[in-house]
Amino acid sequence: MTVNRTSKVRTCAIALAAGALVLTACSEGGGSGSDRSTEPTMEAQGIALGSAADSTGPAKEVPGAKKGGTVRVLQRDAYEYLDPGQIYVTDELIMQTVYNRTLTNYQVDDRTGKTKLVGDLATDIGRSSDGGRTWTYTLKDGLKFEDGTPITSRDVRHSIERLYAKYQTNGPLYLQQWLSGEGQTFRKALPDGPYGGDHLPASVLDTPDEKTIVFHFDQPRAEVPFAVAMPNVGAVPPGKDKKEGYNKAPVASGPYKVADFKPGKGITFVRNEHWDPKTDPIRHQYVDRFEVSFGHQWMDSTRRLLADQGADKQAMTWNNAVDPAQISTVLKDREAMARSLTRTQPYVDVVSINTSRVKNKKVREALAWAFPGGQYLQQYGGPKAGEIAGSLVGPTLKGHNRDFDPFQKRKYPGGNIKKAKELLKEAGEEGYRIVYAYGNDKPAQDASVVVERALEAAGFTVEKKELDRGTYYTQIGKVNNTYDLYRSSWSADWPSGSTVVPPVYSGKNVYDSSPNYSHLNSPAINKEIERIERIEDLNKAAPEWVKLAERVLTEEIPQVPVFYNRLFTLWGSGIGGVKFHEPYGAVDPTAVFVK
Repeated sequence: MTVNRTSKVRTCAIALAAGALVLTACSEGGGSGSDRSTEPTMEAQGIALGSAADSTGPAKEVPGAKKGGTVRVLQRDAYEYLDPGQIYVTDELIMQTVYNRTLTNYQVDDRTGKTKLVGDLATDIGRSSDGGRTWTYTLKDGLKFEDGTPITSRDVRHSIERLYAKYQTNGPLYLQQWLSGEGQTFRKALPDGPYGGDHLPASVLDTPDEKTIVFHFDQPRAEVPFAVAMPNVGAVPPGKDKKEGYNKAPVASGPYKVADFKPGKGITFVRNEHWDPKTDPIRHQYVDRFEVSFGHQWMDSTRRLLADQGADKQAMTWNNAVDPAQISTVLKDREAMARSLTRTQPYVDVVSINTSRVKNKKVREALAWAFPGGQYLQQYGGPKAGEIAGSLVGPTLKGHNRDFDPFQKRKYPGGNIKKAKELLKEAGEEGYRIVYAYGNDKPAQDASVVVERALEAAGFTVEKKELDRGTYYTQIGKVNNTYDLYRSSWSADWPSGSTVVPPVYSGKNVYDSSPNYSHLNSPAINKEIERIERIEDLNKAAPEWVKLAERVLTEEIPQVPVFYNRLFTLWGSGIGGVKFHEPYGAVDPTAVFVK
């Protein structure tokens, strides 16, 4: 997954240091209708770029905060990965913020909610040289792992080199690919990772002393400060790395450490006594424990948080939404609304069409017209959960065109059944069999009913396949999966369209666990991706990525846009310090306290 360059590189580095970039969308019957609602208009989001001074700790104290207590976290989905190298989905991304630190990271202002990229383990967001081909990071003083061992550049290098090992299949690939080659070819540079004693050459990744990390790229890479904020660019002590076993026992560098992990049931985080707040401009350590339990469907977490009784007063969820069936009840409850938030998430929900199986473009077009986007969204909560989507690019991306809606999803929230039926007949594929896969959570189950009804009305034969929610993305992420249609979503990993179009639509990214869930491999689209990647001015590249996303939808139809996401969520009355983590689209736990 490559990324576009910046203007004359040198100017880009200056712009990066001085300004803010726009966060983009970064591991839901026929007839006319409207998606109008009283919800705020979705807009492009901004991330400011912090200075060395912004990168110093401690984090600003939260008014009224106090130490002590246990917070119970009610989560629907079990965590599949604790290993930062394998983390790439929302619930795990927000979870790892309590124990995992990276070279840079996102600082959310407790008062304004504004987001800033700052140095986390590093003293700043990085220093570039050689026209943007070299980036240097210096570690802060006083950094320690949970056992009191100092964190050094050796640990950072190990966290990166282990990503080359074959078992590391789920995390972001930006840094590895920039350093060592596109697609999966980067693995050839270090086939067994660092485990046999081999390392990347100093001409690629250098650690000249215990506090310095130097990246050398073969071309300018203006977006490195964002790439090293990903969870897999942190610190892993080589002596504690048991490969796959590290997933059960990651070594903490943040304010909390894993005390107990029961896969499929829950996880408990307790204070890490070796975390030094003077080194951390982002996190607090107010509560004694986070007790996270899995298996709480939205209905259950909403019921408990709304009732606000007993221990549930000190409960919250990091990304469970309010249950669609209880939204109206919550909206009428002034006390509950006072401990709720509704925020735009940087995600676009789509249904991916498996182009390896559904090869007839006219059939894919019929699916696009038939899919009941508005009715699907209703199963997830309607306007409180999102906005009907017409584009593969969300409104949080600079250049988003709100009028672009080639399959008239806003006009036909139940799908244009007549149009779809005509297309299927033209293709000579009436009765075409579609295997529709979906998760075993209630909104997805309810949505499968309206999808089946609409597609069968359009002339398709639908076979439904219910998948375990906990491994859903692993199953649809296999290239040889046996499904034709399945929901997926994507958020840009940082403020650039280069983290949307290439990862999701480049033919170089057709492999297991890739976000190219549709398996699209169009020579014309691949060529255009390469052209835009050569544009050195980020501002000039931005609209080009949007245009290409629109072209992907109209010319190839690998996905059907469904909705742009919102999060509407609650917490208990005994919880304070709640804020929204804009890049991850979830509740930020780093300032939470018990009242």
